[in-house]
Amino acid sequence: MEESDWMINAVNRLLERDLEKRTGQKVRDCYQCKKCSAGCPVAFAMDLVPHEVMKMVQYGQERRLLRCSTIWLCASCETCSTRCPNEIDIAGVMDGLRQMAIQKEERLAEREVSLFHKSFLNGIKYTGKTNEPVLIGQYKAFSRKLFDDLGLGAVMVAKRKIKVVPRVVKDRKSLRRIFDETERGEST
Repeated sequence: MEESDWMINAVNRLLERDLEKRTGQKVRDCYQCKKCSAGCPVAFAMDLVPHEVMKMVQYGQERRLLRCSTIWLCASCETCSTRCPNEIDIAGVMDGLRQMAIQKEERLAEREVSLFHKSFLNGIKYTGKTNEPVLIGQYKAFSRKLFDDLGLGAVMVAKRKIKVVPRVVKDRKSLRRIFDETERGEST
């Protein structure tokens, strides 16, 4: 890692403004009480704990944040958001950073997690609900690991733990419209 990747020489407010527009959260209100990090159940595995992410957003460290593993390891359990004395939805900020990383096609720190995230959202977008066959199929295709656990998959199908034919909602067109509008930044 180069010195310029971790040194903070100036504050850039563009990331903070972008995230506020994207999530509605005022990251500037974070005064680093660290309650979010103290309550986070997966902080032990993160390269930046939640309060550090908030500080990096305030400093405008976009490149570092979009390449960190923290945004992909966040379980979105909302413990951090619940504990925040300023009522900042920190889990929402993490989700906004994940969206930015995907849109900007950054080198993703947790490639497998990001592929699963993409597969999960695509499944909801096209079928209207979470479906194991769609999720597994897309994830396997995206990760190019088609046959890694084929035997286990066959056992799960045989035991009827996974349905082969996905269930879909009736009004998928409206659901896709919501996804498309959200991706374009329009209100529904």
